[in-house]
Amino acid sequence: MEKRVALLSIIVKDAEAVESLNRLLHEYADYIIGRQGIPYREKNIHIISVAMDAPTDEINALCGRIGRISGVNSKVVYANE
Repeated sequence: MEKRVALLSIIVKDAEAVESLNRLLHEYADYIIGRQGIPYREKNIHIISVAMDAPTDEINALCGRIGRISGVNSKVVYANE
């Protein structure tokens, strides 16, 4: 299956969700190019960007699974091919 480059944007509103999120990202570690986390203390949220190179199905699966974690939102954007 063809791989695509994508950026997964994640906003964590509930600090209790971080452990579940990290476990999930670890499952997809082979597809992750890099990640950056920014704590936004004024709003009590964490903003995370995850760069990936993976099959579209894997990227969408990860985004969907993250979206099911309470207190976490995620969206994905794909690089033009």
